[in-house]
Amino acid sequence: MTEQTSAAAPGKLPAAPRALKATAGAVLSLVLTFLGLTAITFVIGRVMPADPVLAVVGDRASEEAYQRVFLEMGLDKPLYDQYLRYLGQILTGDFGASIMTTRPVTEDILRFFPATLELATLATLAGCLIGIPMGVWAAVNQGRWIDHAVRVLGLAGYSVPVFWLGMVGLLVFYGNLGWVAGPGRIDIYYDGVVDSVTGVILIDSALQGEWEIFWNAVSHLILPASVLGLYALAYIARMTRSFMLDQLGQEYILAARIKGASEFSVIWRHAFRNVLVQLITIIGLTYASLLEGSVLTETVFAWPGIGQYITTSLFNADMNAVLGGTVVVGICFVGINMLSDLLYKLADPRARA
Repeated sequence: MTEQTSAAAPGKLPAAPRALKATAGAVLSLVLTFLGLTAITFVIGRVMPADPVLAVVGDRASEEAYQRVFLEMGLDKPLYDQYLRYLGQILTGDFGASIMTTRPVTEDILRFFPATLELATLATLAGCLIGIPMGVWAAVNQGRWIDHAVRVLGLAGYSVPVFWLGMVGLLVFYGNLGWVAGPGRIDIYYDGVVDSVTGVILIDSALQGEWEIFWNAVSHLILPASVLGLYALAYIARMTRSFMLDQLGQEYILAARIKGASEFSVIWRHAFRNVLVQLITIIGLTYASLLEGSVLTETVFAWPGIGQYITTSLFNADMNAVLGGTVVVGICFVGINMLSDLLYKLADPRARA
């Protein structure tokens, strides 16, 4: 029995060693990516023209105060020593204090990042729930009016500037029609009423039974989520259409139709299952790009997110905040890519072989 098992798969590792090898490879890749990310942010912090010491002590500080802070920050040490110190601070969650807010950067990130997470998540969900069926529908009806409409919508979602679309949305739906709430995450008289548990105001208000605040937050969220969602929808719909057109032209689709399979089964059971593998990567990249690239939307709608926090900190030479926010966004990007790879293996049996 043992000889038969050994001969069945010559040169192929058993399942347990293969899984261990794959896990070790993933961990090594994660470590190297993290080291690369921290190295890049460290170099950026050192080549920026802004003097980190002056940002702390101010332009009118004495030479003695300047030298004291210079030594406290370890800037007299070799670069490799500074990097190791910087890496140790990151591993302990210590990004230093923000000059702009005077609070620890970690505390600021915990305050601002959930707002971006909430906005990007809803925008991505809207893009998937609307964009995927639209892309499939356009591919099935290639060359017809629905196909042209989806392609025009995709082009518009890509080409229309986000800041212009946001301002027009505020003017029409908030200023003129009054259908939705205006800038900000919540009305000012509700600020501080709900205790922050997760940082996501929709979840916190629902958990505490504050439904009036919940619906007020929803009203504030509609416009910025719609603007970001249009970008996600356009990209996902275009890619879904492209992937579906490729699959619908394959021979196995023709074979399924010859065997008498229903059109619904051909489209969703056969073609879309193969498209789903590719869409997982597209959705992951879209979600990650919205997390890191929503600064214009946050600026137009006065949304207190991580993108606006990093940008404002950069303008004020607050490098602790800039580097801390950049590292967190980079870690999220890496995490989303790893999750996409995991889902890819679950969706495609060939990747598990």
